[in-house]
Amino acid sequence: MNGLILFAGFIFFLWLGRSILIPLLVATFFWYLINAISAYYRKVMPFKKPVGRRDVKWSHVFNWASNIFAAATLGAIMYLFATQVRPMFSELLAALPDIQHKLIELGNYLSNAIGLHFDSELLPNITQIAKNVGTSAAGFATSVGMIFVYLLFMFIEQSTFHKKFAALFPNKKQSKKMQYIIGSIDDNMKKYLFMKTLLSAITGILSYFWLQIIGLEFAGVWAFIVFITSYIPTIGAIVACGLPIIYALAIAPGLHLPILTAAGLIGLQILFGNILEPKLTGKTLNLSTLAILINLVFWGMIWGIAGMFFSVPLLVATFIITAQFDSTRWIAVLLSADGNIPDKREE
Repeated sequence: MNGLILFAGFIFFLWLGRSILIPLLVATFFWYLINAISAYYRKVMPFKKPVGRRDVKWSHVFNWASNIFAAATLGAIMYLFATQVRPMFSELLAALPDIQHKLIELGNYLSNAIGLHFDSELLPNITQIAKNVGTSAAGFATSVGMIFVYLLFMFIEQSTFHKKFAALFPNKKQSKKMQYIIGSIDDNMKKYLFMKTLLSAITGILSYFWLQIIGLEFAGVWAFIVFITSYIPTIGAIVACGLPIIYALAIAPGLHLPILTAAGLIGLQILFGNILEPKLTGKTLNLSTLAILINLVFWGMIWGIAGMFFSVPLLVATFIITAQFDSTRWIAVLLSADGNIPDKREE
């Protein structure tokens, strides 16, 4: 009973503190991503293995330089979105009422062809949905300053993390165990976020070129949606493919354009999401599909779209932590895809 009360209190805390926790989680996401990109930059930069004191000094300089290059990379992507994709979103929003009308016409045509009654009120109001999403995005934009502050202080205090950790766990055996857990989470998160972002970006770029080739309007918008929704398991792929396919059905006079749209986008999702990603991420996501879906719904109910976006990294952290304690290893087994879980680090 006490455990149930504690769990309910924890859920209430997550929901009540979402205005603080979500920006912190977003800042952590960017911090991990910048560090992951920075690590790959350092592989091609000098002073990777310092020998003397002078080399150590220069190594710190190049570490900061790699972080700046990584941050600049993300900044360039955001600038590209602001200057290229955002105007397309405005044009799409202006065209939504006409698209809604064409969807109703399509529904009437299909119902007459099949012989079933079609009620146009059953169709979702895409204009209202877009406004709600825009309102949520605007609310998120107000947290950008807080996210930037969190991110800045994370980098400032990054060099002191190990000292604070050592002071927090003075017992050597306990400290080694906790360092192993934190190190495992850190390594898996960096690998997952870097590979996920890279594959999502490639999928979005290829989707853009494919939609441009076949002549579907707002290719930049659909490609951006493909990139963003790639972080959301299962549902993200459905949304990424479904929205442009529905749009193609609404505007095209025949089935040629919708079929090409579906073939290209679904093919890319299968190639990158189902074939390449598992091979490149290795055992990072040795997670049950059912566990991923339940986790997706859980965080979606608490934090909305932001919770769905971060559901997989949170599940990976939970999986690693629960595998390290005898009392919770059964949870890790249930979360795993095949029953194989990380070895427990003995204290």
